[in-house]
Amino acid sequence: MTLEVDIRRAVGAFTLDVGFSAPAGVTAVLGRSGAGKSTVVAAVAGLTRPDAGRIALDGEALFDSSARVNLAAAKRRVGVVFQESRLFPHLSVRSNLLFGRKRRREAAAPTFDEVVETLGVGHLLDRRPRSLSGGERQRIAIGRALLSGPRALLFDEPLAALDAERKAEVLPFLEALTRATALPVLYVTHALEEARRLADRLVVLEAGVVVAEGGVEAAIAQAGLATAGDRFADGVTVDARIAQLDEAYELTGVALGAHLVWVPGLLGPVGEPVRLRLLARDVALALDPPGRISTRNVLTGVVRTLKRTGGPYVLAFVDVGGAVLKAEITRRSADELKLAPGRVVHALVKSVATARA
Repeated sequence: MTLEVDIRRAVGAFTLDVGFSAPAGVTAVLGRSGAGKSTVVAAVAGLTRPDAGRIALDGEALFDSSARVNLAAAKRRVGVVFQESRLFPHLSVRSNLLFGRKRRREAAAPTFDEVVETLGVGHLLDRRPRSLSGGERQRIAIGRALLSGPRALLFDEPLAALDAERKAEVLPFLEALTRATALPVLYVTHALEEARRLADRLVVLEAGVVVAEGGVEAAIAQAGLATAGDRFADGVTVDARIAQLDEAYELTGVALGAHLVWVPGLLGPVGEPVRLRLLARDVALALDPPGRISTRNVLTGVVRTLKRTGGPYVLAFVDVGGAVLKAEITRRSADELKLAPGRVVHALVKSVATARA
Protein backbone atom coordinates (compact mmCIF):
# COMPACT_ATOMS: atom_id res chain seq x y z
CA MET A 1 0.00 0.00 0.00
CA THR A 2 1.36 3.42 -0.97
CA LEU A 3 0.33 6.98 -0.13
CA GLU A 4 0.86 9.36 -3.06
CA VAL A 5 0.88 13.13 -2.53
CA ASP A 6 1.07 15.72 -5.31
CA ILE A 7 -0.56 18.97 -4.20
CA ARG A 8 -0.42 22.74 -4.37
CA ARG A 9 -1.84 25.20 -1.85
CA ALA A 10 -1.32 28.94 -1.39
CA VAL A 11 -1.80 30.52 2.03
CA GLY A 12 -1.09 34.23 1.93
CA ALA A 13 2.48 34.73 0.70
CA PHE A 14 3.33 31.04 1.32
CA THR A 15 2.93 28.44 -1.43
CA LEU A 16 3.12 24.69 -0.86
CA ASP A 17 4.02 22.68 -3.98
CA VAL A 18 5.03 19.13 -3.06
CA GLY A 19 5.03 15.70 -4.62
CA PHE A 20 6.26 12.44 -3.06
CA SER A 21 5.32 8.82 -2.38
CA ALA A 22 5.16 7.05 0.99
CA PRO A 23 5.12 3.24 0.72
CA ALA A 24 4.39 0.90 3.61
CA GLY A 25 6.73 1.73 6.48
CA VAL A 26 7.74 5.06 7.95
CA THR A 27 8.33 8.11 5.76
CA ALA A 28 9.56 11.06 7.81
CA VAL A 29 8.74 14.56 6.57
CA LEU A 30 11.46 16.82 7.91
CA GLY A 31 11.73 20.59 7.82
CA ARG A 32 12.00 23.75 9.84
CA SER A 33 8.95 25.56 11.24
CA GLY A 34 7.03 27.10 8.36
CA ALA A 35 8.32 24.63 5.76
CA GLY A 36 4.80 23.28 5.14
CA LYS A 37 4.93 19.98 7.03
CA SER A 38 1.67 20.39 8.97
CA THR A 39 -0.09 21.66 5.86
CA VAL A 40 0.77 18.37 4.16
CA VAL A 41 -0.66 16.38 7.09
CA ALA A 42 -3.86 18.47 7.14
CA ALA A 43 -4.35 17.96 3.40
CA VAL A 44 -3.85 14.18 3.57
CA ALA A 45 -6.15 13.91 6.59
CA GLY A 46 -8.87 15.92 4.83
CA LEU A 47 -8.72 18.80 7.31
CA THR A 48 -7.81 21.32 4.63
CA ARG A 49 -8.42 21.37 0.88
CA PRO A 50 -5.49 21.87 -1.52
CA ASP A 51 -5.93 24.30 -4.41
CA ALA A 52 -4.92 21.64 -6.92
CA GLY A 53 -3.38 18.21 -7.24
CA ARG A 54 -4.05 14.66 -6.14
CA ILE A 55 -3.76 12.55 -2.99
CA ALA A 56 -4.22 8.79 -3.38
CA LEU A 57 -4.00 5.80 -1.06
CA ASP A 58 -3.46 2.40 -2.62
CA GLY A 59 -4.58 3.88 -5.93
CA GLU A 60 -7.84 5.32 -4.56
CA ALA A 61 -8.16 9.09 -4.83
CA LEU A 62 -8.76 10.85 -1.52
CA PHE A 63 -8.46 14.19 -3.30
CA ASP A 64 -8.28 14.92 -7.02
CA SER A 65 -8.91 18.45 -8.20
CA SER A 66 -9.23 17.38 -11.85
CA ALA A 67 -11.81 14.68 -11.08
CA ARG A 68 -13.49 16.86 -8.41
CA VAL A 69 -12.89 14.26 -5.70
CA ASN A 70 -12.53 15.39 -2.10
CA LEU A 71 -13.43 12.68 0.41
CA ALA A 72 -14.53 13.88 3.82
CA ALA A 73 -12.00 13.31 6.60
CA ALA A 74 -14.19 10.65 8.25
CA LYS A 75 -14.27 8.61 5.03
CA ARG A 76 -10.54 8.59 4.37
CA ARG A 77 -9.72 6.09 7.12
CA VAL A 78 -6.50 7.86 7.99
CA GLY A 79 -5.43 7.86 11.64
CA VAL A 80 -3.92 11.13 12.88
CA VAL A 81 -1.87 11.87 16.02
CA PHE A 82 -1.16 15.54 16.72
CA GLN A 83 1.25 17.34 19.07
CA GLU A 84 -1.54 17.53 21.64
CA SER A 85 -3.24 14.23 22.43
CA ARG A 86 -6.80 15.64 21.97
CA LEU A 87 -8.31 12.99 24.24
CA PHE A 88 -11.83 13.33 25.59
CA PRO A 89 -11.25 14.62 29.14
CA HIS A 90 -14.55 13.27 30.52
CA LEU A 91 -13.84 9.70 29.36
CA SER A 92 -11.52 7.11 30.89
CA VAL A 93 -8.50 5.82 29.01
CA ARG A 94 -10.45 2.67 28.20
CA SER A 95 -13.36 4.69 26.74
CA ASN A 96 -11.00 6.92 24.73
CA LEU A 97 -9.45 3.83 23.18
CA LEU A 98 -12.81 2.19 22.54
CA PHE A 99 -14.00 5.35 20.79
CA GLY A 100 -11.40 4.62 18.13
CA ARG A 101 -12.60 1.05 17.81
CA LYS A 102 -16.21 2.16 17.26
CA ARG A 103 -15.11 3.97 14.10
CA ARG A 104 -13.21 1.04 12.60
CA ARG A 105 -14.32 -0.74 9.46
CA GLU A 106 -11.66 -3.40 9.10
CA ALA A 107 -11.84 -6.66 11.04
CA ALA A 108 -8.11 -7.05 10.35
CA ALA A 109 -7.23 -3.97 12.40
CA PRO A 110 -5.38 -4.66 15.69
CA THR A 111 -7.49 -5.73 18.63
CA PHE A 112 -7.98 -3.73 21.80
CA ASP A 113 -5.79 -6.14 23.78
CA GLU A 114 -3.04 -6.04 21.15
CA VAL A 115 -2.91 -2.24 21.20
CA VAL A 116 -2.96 -2.10 25.00
CA GLU A 117 -0.06 -4.57 25.18
CA THR A 118 1.98 -2.86 22.42
CA LEU A 119 1.67 0.56 24.07
CA GLY A 120 2.00 -0.71 27.65
CA VAL A 121 -1.10 1.10 28.92
CA GLY A 122 -2.98 -1.72 30.67
CA HIS A 123 -2.42 -0.12 34.09
CA LEU A 124 -3.91 3.18 32.88
CA LEU A 125 -7.28 1.98 31.55
CA ASP A 126 -9.43 3.26 34.41
CA ARG A 127 -7.78 6.68 34.71
CA ARG A 128 -8.84 10.00 33.18
CA PRO A 129 -6.58 11.96 30.79
CA ARG A 130 -5.98 14.79 33.28
CA SER A 131 -4.20 12.35 35.63
CA LEU A 132 -1.76 11.16 32.95
CA SER A 133 1.67 12.46 32.03
CA GLY A 134 2.16 14.02 28.60
CA GLY A 135 3.89 10.87 27.38
CA GLU A 136 1.07 8.65 28.62
CA ARG A 137 -1.53 10.84 26.90
CA GLN A 138 0.36 10.56 23.60
CA ARG A 139 0.47 6.77 23.91
CA ILE A 140 -3.32 6.73 24.36
CA ALA A 141 -3.75 9.01 21.35
CA ILE A 142 -1.62 6.63 19.28
CA GLY A 143 -3.71 3.68 20.49
CA ARG A 144 -6.96 5.41 19.59
CA ALA A 145 -5.68 6.09 16.07
CA LEU A 146 -4.61 2.44 15.67
CA LEU A 147 -7.96 1.08 16.86
CA SER A 148 -9.86 3.11 14.26
CA GLY A 149 -8.64 0.60 11.63
CA PRO A 150 -6.75 3.14 9.48
CA ARG A 151 -5.26 2.48 6.07
CA ALA A 152 -2.51 5.01 6.81
CA LEU A 153 -1.16 6.78 9.90
CA LEU A 154 -0.15 10.44 10.19
CA PHE A 155 1.97 11.77 13.04
CA ASP A 156 2.20 15.56 13.22
CA GLU A 157 5.22 16.20 15.47
CA PRO A 158 3.87 13.92 18.23
CA LEU A 159 6.89 14.51 20.50
CA ALA A 160 7.32 18.26 19.98
CA ALA A 161 5.32 19.25 23.09
CA LEU A 162 7.10 16.75 25.38
CA ASP A 163 10.18 17.26 27.52
CA ALA A 164 13.23 15.03 27.12
CA GLU A 165 12.06 12.53 29.75
CA ARG A 166 8.62 12.13 28.21
CA LYS A 167 10.12 11.80 24.71
CA ALA A 168 12.34 9.00 25.97
CA GLU A 169 9.21 7.35 27.39
CA VAL A 170 7.25 7.45 24.12
CA LEU A 171 9.97 6.67 21.57
CA PRO A 172 10.25 2.93 22.35
CA PHE A 173 6.52 2.54 21.79
CA LEU A 174 6.72 4.41 18.49
CA GLU A 175 9.54 2.09 17.47
CA ALA A 176 7.48 -0.99 18.34
CA LEU A 177 4.49 0.38 16.45
CA THR A 178 6.36 1.38 13.32
CA ARG A 179 8.20 -1.94 13.24
CA ALA A 180 4.97 -3.93 13.41
CA THR A 181 2.73 -1.99 11.03
CA ALA A 182 2.38 -2.71 7.31
CA LEU A 183 0.70 0.66 6.71
CA PRO A 184 2.14 3.81 5.17
CA VAL A 185 3.17 6.03 8.10
CA LEU A 186 3.83 9.73 7.54
CA TYR A 187 5.90 11.03 10.45
CA VAL A 188 6.28 14.82 10.50
CA THR A 189 9.12 16.24 12.58
CA HIS A 190 11.70 19.01 12.74
CA ALA A 191 14.09 16.76 14.72
CA LEU A 192 16.70 15.05 12.56
CA GLU A 193 17.51 12.39 15.16
CA GLU A 194 13.83 11.35 15.39
CA ALA A 195 13.77 10.84 11.64
CA ARG A 196 16.97 8.84 11.76
CA ARG A 197 15.69 6.67 14.58
CA LEU A 198 12.23 5.89 13.21
CA ALA A 199 12.12 6.33 9.45
CA ASP A 200 12.76 4.08 6.46
CA ARG A 201 12.50 6.99 4.02
CA LEU A 202 12.87 10.75 4.31
CA VAL A 203 11.27 13.72 2.58
CA VAL A 204 12.91 17.08 3.31
CA LEU A 205 10.81 20.23 2.87
CA GLU A 206 12.13 23.76 2.58
CA ALA A 207 9.92 26.80 1.95
CA GLY A 208 7.05 24.64 0.68
CA VAL A 209 8.96 22.42 -1.76
CA VAL A 210 10.68 19.03 -1.59
CA VAL A 211 14.47 19.47 -1.65
CA ALA A 212 15.38 15.82 -1.00
CA GLU A 213 13.63 12.44 -0.99
CA GLY A 214 14.77 8.84 -0.60
CA GLY A 215 16.61 6.67 1.90
CA VAL A 216 17.25 8.48 5.18
CA GLU A 217 21.00 8.99 4.97
CA ALA A 218 20.93 9.64 1.22
CA ALA A 219 18.26 12.32 1.63
CA ILE A 220 20.16 13.90 4.54
CA ALA A 221 23.28 14.11 2.38
CA GLN A 222 21.30 15.41 -0.61
CA ALA A 223 19.75 18.16 1.51
CA GLY A 224 23.12 19.03 3.08
CA LEU A 225 21.82 18.52 6.61
CA ALA A 226 24.89 16.79 8.05
CA THR A 227 27.44 19.50 7.38
CA ALA A 228 30.57 20.63 9.14
CA GLY A 229 28.42 23.08 11.05
CA ASP A 230 26.45 20.17 12.49
CA ARG A 231 29.43 18.15 13.75
CA PHE A 232 27.66 16.97 16.90
CA ALA A 233 24.98 15.18 14.84
CA ASP A 234 27.18 13.77 12.06
CA GLY A 235 27.51 10.01 11.86
CA VAL A 236 26.01 6.96 10.21
CA THR A 237 22.88 4.85 10.65
CA VAL A 238 23.13 1.16 9.78
CA ASP A 239 20.76 -1.79 9.91
CA ALA A 240 21.93 -4.88 11.78
CA ARG A 241 20.59 -7.88 13.73
CA ILE A 242 20.67 -9.06 17.32
CA ALA A 243 23.19 -11.90 17.58
CA GLN A 244 23.70 -12.46 21.33
CA LEU A 245 22.24 -11.53 24.69
CA ASP A 246 24.25 -11.17 27.87
CA GLU A 247 21.50 -11.22 30.46
CA ALA A 248 23.91 -11.15 33.39
CA TYR A 249 25.29 -7.76 32.35
CA GLU A 250 22.15 -6.58 30.49
CA LEU A 251 23.93 -6.17 27.17
CA THR A 252 22.92 -6.97 23.59
CA GLY A 253 25.43 -8.12 20.97
CA VAL A 254 24.50 -6.81 17.53
CA ALA A 255 26.04 -8.35 14.40
CA LEU A 256 27.51 -5.72 12.08
CA GLY A 257 29.16 -7.60 9.25
CA ALA A 258 31.83 -9.80 10.85
CA HIS A 259 31.89 -7.67 14.00
CA LEU A 260 29.87 -7.86 17.18
CA VAL A 261 28.82 -4.49 18.64
CA TRP A 262 27.76 -4.50 22.29
CA VAL A 263 25.06 -2.04 23.32
CA PRO A 264 23.38 -1.46 26.70
CA GLY A 265 20.07 -3.13 27.49
CA LEU A 266 18.30 -6.28 26.35
CA LEU A 267 16.83 -5.10 23.05
CA GLY A 268 14.92 -8.17 21.94
CA PRO A 269 15.25 -11.79 20.81
CA VAL A 270 18.18 -13.10 18.78
CA GLY A 271 17.60 -12.51 15.07
CA GLU A 272 15.50 -9.37 15.48
CA PRO A 273 16.56 -6.42 13.28
CA VAL A 274 17.82 -3.25 14.96
CA ARG A 275 19.11 0.08 13.73
CA LEU A 276 22.42 1.42 15.03
CA ARG A 277 23.33 5.10 15.14
CA LEU A 278 27.06 5.77 15.48
CA LEU A 279 28.12 9.40 15.81
CA ALA A 280 31.42 10.49 14.31
CA ARG A 281 32.44 12.21 17.55
CA ASP A 282 32.07 8.88 19.41
CA VAL A 283 34.51 6.97 17.19
CA ALA A 284 38.27 7.06 17.91
CA LEU A 285 41.01 5.45 15.81
CA ALA A 286 44.10 3.45 16.73
CA LEU A 287 46.84 1.86 14.61
CA ASP A 288 47.43 -0.98 17.08
CA PRO A 289 44.82 -3.14 18.83
CA PRO A 290 44.17 -1.48 22.20
CA GLY A 291 44.94 -3.31 25.43
CA ARG A 292 42.89 -3.21 28.61
CA ILE A 293 40.36 -0.41 28.07
CA SER A 294 36.75 0.19 29.03
CA THR A 295 35.56 0.60 25.44
CA ARG A 296 33.92 -2.69 24.45
CA ASN A 297 33.57 -2.09 20.72
CA VAL A 298 36.79 -2.26 18.71
CA LEU A 299 36.15 -2.75 14.99
CA THR A 300 39.05 -3.40 12.62
CA GLY A 301 38.70 -1.68 9.27
CA VAL A 302 40.33 0.17 6.40
CA VAL A 303 40.42 3.93 5.82
CA ARG A 304 38.60 4.70 2.58
CA THR A 305 38.88 8.47 2.48
CA LEU A 306 39.61 11.55 4.58
CA LYS A 307 37.58 14.75 4.43
CA ARG A 308 38.55 18.16 5.79
CA THR A 309 35.54 19.71 7.56
CA GLY A 310 37.07 23.07 8.39
CA GLY A 311 38.83 24.14 11.55
CA PRO A 312 40.88 21.55 13.41
CA TYR A 313 38.84 18.49 12.41
CA VAL A 314 39.00 15.72 9.81
CA LEU A 315 36.39 13.07 9.03
CA ALA A 316 37.86 9.63 8.41
CA PHE A 317 35.60 7.17 6.57
CA VAL A 318 36.46 3.65 7.75
CA ASP A 319 35.14 0.48 6.09
CA VAL A 320 34.63 -2.11 8.85
CA GLY A 321 33.27 -4.83 6.57
CA GLY A 322 29.57 -4.26 7.19
CA ALA A 323 29.35 -0.49 7.24
CA VAL A 324 31.42 2.58 6.58
CA LEU A 325 31.84 4.47 9.86
CA LYS A 326 32.74 8.12 10.26
CA ALA A 327 35.38 9.08 12.81
CA GLU A 328 35.87 12.73 13.70
CA ILE A 329 39.44 13.38 14.78
CA THR A 330 41.77 16.38 14.78
CA ARG A 331 44.01 17.08 11.80
CA ARG A 332 46.97 16.74 14.14
CA SER A 333 45.93 13.18 15.10
CA ALA A 334 45.42 12.28 11.44
CA ASP A 335 48.93 13.48 10.61
CA GLU A 336 50.54 11.76 13.59
CA LEU A 337 48.83 8.46 12.70
CA LYS A 338 49.77 9.01 9.03
CA LEU A 339 46.21 8.19 8.01
CA ALA A 340 45.64 7.66 4.31
CA PRO A 341 43.29 5.61 2.11
CA GLY A 342 44.09 1.91 2.48
CA ARG A 343 45.50 2.15 5.99
CA VAL A 344 44.29 -0.52 8.44
CA VAL A 345 42.99 0.98 11.68
CA HIS A 346 40.99 -0.06 14.73
CA ALA A 347 37.82 1.96 15.31
CA LEU A 348 36.98 2.38 19.00
CA VAL A 349 33.24 3.01 19.27
CA LYS A 350 32.58 4.73 22.58
CA SER A 351 28.80 5.02 22.35
CA VAL A 352 26.10 3.45 20.20
CA ALA A 353 22.51 4.63 19.93
CA THR A 354 20.07 1.89 18.98
CA ALA A 355 16.57 1.67 17.59
CA ARG A 356 14.59 -1.35 16.48
CA ALA A 357 14.59 -1.48 12.69
